[in-house]
Amino acid sequence: MIHKSKKTYKSIGEVAEILELTNYKKGSLNTHTIRFWEKNFKQIKPKIFSGNRRYYNNEDIELLKKVKYLLKVQGMTINGVKKLLNSNSSLKLDEFSKNSISVDNSNIKNKLKKILNLIKEIKKLK
Repeated sequence: MIHKSKKTYKSIGEVAEILELTNYKKGSLNTHTIRFWEKNFKQIKPKIFSGNRRYYNNEDIELLKKVKYLLKVQGMTINGVKKLLNSNSSLKLDEFSKNSISVDNSNIKNKLKKILNLIKEIKKLK
């Protein structure tokens, strides 16, 4: 049995699948998101082989996971993530998840209901 080494490269489509970057309406992978992140974060450096195809090693994939987490889960801005990546601080996902703000879904639902009721009241006034 042949074991793939940890240095094995993954295509941009495979990375999009790993990161679960899916366009749910179309059912396709959002590889353009990864290319966008590459342009914004100089730390992401895929190997580009023949035909301009991008291939990512494990370090690139881990960095992309961190970028996704910081942008999508933590709600940071691109500039905020850039500053964090450029700093010398540690970027362990566990550290971020421990320090993240937990959200109470019932509280959000109640606030949304109040907003909807206000909108209905405003429409009645017109």
